[in-house]
Amino acid sequence: MESSSSTPLGAFLRAHRERLTPQQAGLPSGPRRRAKGLRREEVAQLAGISPTWLTWLEQGRTESVSAHTLSRLAAALQLSGAETDYLFDLAGLKNPKDKRAEANPQAREILATMLPHIAIPAYVLDRHWRAVAWNAAAEQLFCGWLGNPEASRSQLDFIFLTPEAKTFIDNWPERARRIVAELRADLGQQLDDVETAAMLERLRRESADFECFWQQQDVLEREGGERAFHHPALGRLHKRQITLRPANAPELKLVMLL
Repeated sequence: MESSSSTPLGAFLRAHRERLTPQQAGLPSGPRRRAKGLRREEVAQLAGISPTWLTWLEQGRTESVSAHTLSRLAAALQLSGAETDYLFDLAGLKNPKDKRAEANPQAREILATMLPHIAIPAYVLDRHWRAVAWNAAAEQLFCGWLGNPEASRSQLDFIFLTPEAKTFIDNWPERARRIVAELRADLGQQLDDVETAAMLERLRRESADFECFWQQQDVLEREGGERAFHHPALGRLHKRQITLRPANAPELKLVMLL
């Protein structure tokens, strides 16, 4: 039989199984215990899977494993968020658990603290593309959005529900089409989320352009590149957009315009 440590997945599972003590797992240690850490049967019981399944996984056999099974196994082994992500990577699956910014409030605070020190226009979007922080340069550039206290903080509302956006954004039809394709890619597994579904339903109802682009089913990675704007006071402006994501809260997007 293939050794469980002969694959990266097997070595990872075995190391964490042997690292976890019965006391940590809430199990009796027993008077004459020889196993280092937990036995396979104990981890399987904690995870609600069969010992055979765990043996296969420790052999690196992941053909039929589900994300749900891996999530239960990660919980049984008391893996951290980074360790769970690594487990899913080794198994060739995507961790369905979102890294929500709500779980990392310090990420938003740090970004908000950074923004005043950035000289170029910069702002932070949440998972629904709402601006949650921005600097003075962004207020000046986006005077009809971030510089308008009465405006919605949703970038999507500005682009699709604000008439002046069509003249402010250079080549609006192409930029708007790409924005919707980037949005579809960005939302990903959030499409069934109640708040996300309500946002999309409202935009599709209130903007015929958004509905048309959404029906096209285009998907694009959010990209940087050249951007041009027709500012009412500053005239035509050329910028280069860069988007960065915090490692501990990747649903937040820091957008900067060079």
